Amino acid sequence: MTWFEALILGILQGLTEFLPVSSSGHLTIAQEMLNLSTSAADNLQFIVTVHAATVMSTIVILWKEIAYLFRGTFCTRAWNDEKSYVLKIIISMIPVGIVGVFFKDEVEAIFGQGILVVGCCLLLTALLLTFAYYAKPRQKENISYRDAFIIGLSQAVAVLPGLSRSGTTIATGLLLGNKKESIAQFSFLMVLVPILGETLLDIAKSIGEPAAASGIGLLPLVVGFASAFLAGCFACKFMINLVKRGKLIYFAIYCAVAGVASIVFALV
Repeated sequence: MTWFEALILGILQGLTEFLPVSSSGHLTIAQEMLNLSTSAADNLQFIVTVHAATVMSTIVILWKEIAYLFRGTFCTRAWNDEKSYVLKIIISMIPVGIVGVFFKDEVEAIFGQGILVVGCCLLLTALLLTFAYYAKPRQKENISYRDAFIIGLSQAVAVLPGLSRSGTTIATGLLLGNKKESIAQFSFLMVLVPILGETLLDIAKSIGEPAAASGIGLLPLVVGFASAFLAGCFACKFMINLVKRGKLIYFAIYCAVAGVASIVFALV
């Protein structure tokens, strides 16, 4: 992988991580179109790197909300709304944590299946976004503990390439009757710890290994991280405002077209 290819993939990751169109799916499609032949381990290393960059962009854009939750959780002994919110985020992380610990090899194998799987999952994303757009459940004031766990389940399923994490979690939250503003913020905050944890585990595994063990190289990883971070900052802020206006149906149409095109490309 060259630094220019890493730049393209990093920008693509940063833009699509927050838009409900599946960043992992688009990375797979782009790698196929660029004819990049990397090993499964190197591919996963790059994905983890750019995902970590988008986590950092989330922290930058939602810094005030994160600081508010931090102060409310650690600067007072009394139980409050901030501690309750943090507990809901922790509950939402349980399903994806189980998948990461016990089914990591299976997930890595799926990422090597090519764009046929991506195309099918993009169609599922389109279907889910369509349901969320037309459903009119009663609006809840707050995300419940039960809803947090169900949204966490949807995040665990969304590890499949082509099934959008943000699209799946936001659509699930909307179908459960949560307000657009609440579910958008919750969706972006709940992914912080799982991806940071995955990044730390990946770094821990690489300690003691020769620098040449990676087939990607340091420069492409740095370029990919930087481009994903900058693109992610833009996309995160844009997506929060977009969810508030309820315009997810356009992304459903896009995912449907991209899904069909991916399947045709894979079969031809």
